[in-house]
Amino acid sequence: MRDETAGRKGAARAIDRRSLLGKTATLMGGTALGGVIVPLGARAEDGANLPPHVPEWSREQGAPILAHPYGLPSPFEKDVIRRALPNRPTATSASSLTPLQHLHGVITPNGLVYERHHGGVPAIDPAQHRLLVHGLVERPLVFTMDDLMRFPAVSHIYFLECSGNTKGWKTGPANLTVQDTHGLLSCCEWTGVMLSTVLDEVGASKSAHWLLAESADAAGMDRSVPIAKAYDDAMLVYAQNGERLRPEQGYPLRLLLPGYEGNMSVKWLRRIKLGREPFETREETSKYTDLMPSGKARQFTFLMEAKSVITRPSGGQHLAGPGFYEIAGIAWSGHGKIRAVDVSTDGGVNWRSAQLQEPVLAKCLTRFRLPWHWDGAPALLQSRATDETGYVQPPQPALVEARGTHSYYHYNGIHTWRLAPGGEVTNAS
Repeated sequence: MRDETAGRKGAARAIDRRSLLGKTATLMGGTALGGVIVPLGARAEDGANLPPHVPEWSREQGAPILAHPYGLPSPFEKDVIRRALPNRPTATSASSLTPLQHLHGVITPNGLVYERHHGGVPAIDPAQHRLLVHGLVERPLVFTMDDLMRFPAVSHIYFLECSGNTKGWKTGPANLTVQDTHGLLSCCEWTGVMLSTVLDEVGASKSAHWLLAESADAAGMDRSVPIAKAYDDAMLVYAQNGERLRPEQGYPLRLLLPGYEGNMSVKWLRRIKLGREPFETREETSKYTDLMPSGKARQFTFLMEAKSVITRPSGGQHLAGPGFYEIAGIAWSGHGKIRAVDVSTDGGVNWRSAQLQEPVLAKCLTRFRLPWHWDGAPALLQSRATDETGYVQPPQPALVEARGTHSYYHYNGIHTWRLAPGGEVTNAS
């Protein structure tokens, strides 16, 4: 494998923007209208709305203020929505997927954050909701939402990923989009109180090494959490991206364990119990374990390891023809910050260093970008992430060799998109 890393010298080869735009317009088959390029495929009736003409929407007053008291996306973005994961057991034990291919930056809008429910979304009155903290504590206490919101608040940006995201142990269908393959992933600004603050308030015993977090949903979802994580960066969250949690994200209160599998960030949190041992719940015995080739299962594999995916170009998209494109995507790691992302256009034979877009934060999505001139030949697009611990995202064969093909959770192998000469992008992983 030959590694051609683009360093300072490569970054200095700037692309002339005027030349680039001119070439792009020519590639798109543009025609001239009063000295202005009109894209090929524009309808004749659209001509009046194109420069240098004044478009029709500039000839009348727009919608009045507060036409929508809670702001809505443009109707032209109507396809940018969550979509249900197929083959769900019931409508209440189900998942929906974030449309990663349509997003920009690192923040997922609240209305597009993926969902995973085990017993549907409960309708909880925050005035009647309570959090019980008990077990190995000096002072068992029951907290109202007002009680919790009196504690000092903190805000952090973290990704949240289901451990079942990206089932790449075997090759999937060619028609998958990045929403289908990686859509159980979102990233938000979370606001709440540090769990350590509440544990100090109840006087957690030094003999407590685990805690049980329990949900108020119909499934009574619960998970065991190491006490070390609780005192590290765990949060009790009541707000998301500047507003109160959405019902499907745990309103009015959820646990957030940065970098851990999403199932452990228990939503609709109603109870925390401290104990000496893990509580061996259904969700950490019959579920959320990793079956190994020996027939044994790995348990308590909490961390989501370094991972990345190209979101543009990606499955379901189409390139107009040879020319300049920007390869872009996202990378993340439960261990901390992303240190580097490499991109390959030939299936991993050669690699180039992508630019990381600020901000680069720990346990947060990081955008990467790489300028690329496509010559029209077939291409295999891949990305691999390296985090600040030095861990490198592995290729799929390496994961299969280590864990076999019976595992379901925690797949983080390098993903491949196939670009055909006609411009069609399909799934190849």
